[in-house]
Amino acid sequence: MRVLLHMCCGPCAAYPVEHLKKEGYDITGYFFNPNIHPYKEFRHRLETAQEFAGKVGLEIIIDDNYDLEDFLRLALDAPNGRCQECYKLRLTQAARYAKTNGYESFTTSLLVSPYQQHEVIKVVAEQIAEQEGIPFLYFDFRPGWQQGVELSKMLELYRQPYCGCVFSERDRYKKTKKEKR
Repeated sequence: MRVLLHMCCGPCAAYPVEHLKKEGYDITGYFFNPNIHPYKEFRHRLETAQEFAGKVGLEIIIDDNYDLEDFLRLALDAPNGRCQECYKLRLTQAARYAKTNGYESFTTSLLVSPYQQHEVIKVVAEQIAEQEGIPFLYFDFRPGWQQGVELSKMLELYRQPYCGCVFSERDRYKKTKKEKR
C-alpha cells in the first residue's frame, strides 16, 4: 500500500518510518508545516527532514508554503483550541496531496509524540479522511517514541525543543507561579 506520511519533523518521523517499512508499506514523506515559528526554525526543520530522508532512503515531498498569517488567524480564532486547527490545516493538505497523487492512504508522524493531543489528531484525521475521500492509516506510534529519539540521535539530527508554533515556544519559557515553586 502506498502511504503518504505527513512529517512534522525528521526526528519524529524516525520511528513511524521504521515501523511502517517493517509492516511492508511503501512510504513517501510529506513535509507541510506552516505553523512553525520563527522562519529560521521552519527552515531548520525542513532541512532536517530532508537530511533524515536522505539518510534512511525515504522519498520526501516538500511543500515549503510558509503562510504563517493563515495559521495564526486559524489558531487565534479556533473555537476548539489552536492545536486542533493546526492538525486540521496540516492533515487536510496531506490528505489532498495523497488523493491527488495516487496514494492509497495518509498518516502522520504527529502520532508518535507523547506531547501531542493524540486522540484529537486521530479524530481530526478520520474526519478529514471522510471529507476528502482517502483513508487515514492509524497507528499509535507512541510506544516507539524513545526508540525514535535514539535513532534520531544516532543519525545526528537536530532535535527541536518545542512543537513549533509561536504559542508552544512561549509556553516553554513561561512559568506559572505554581510551576516555579
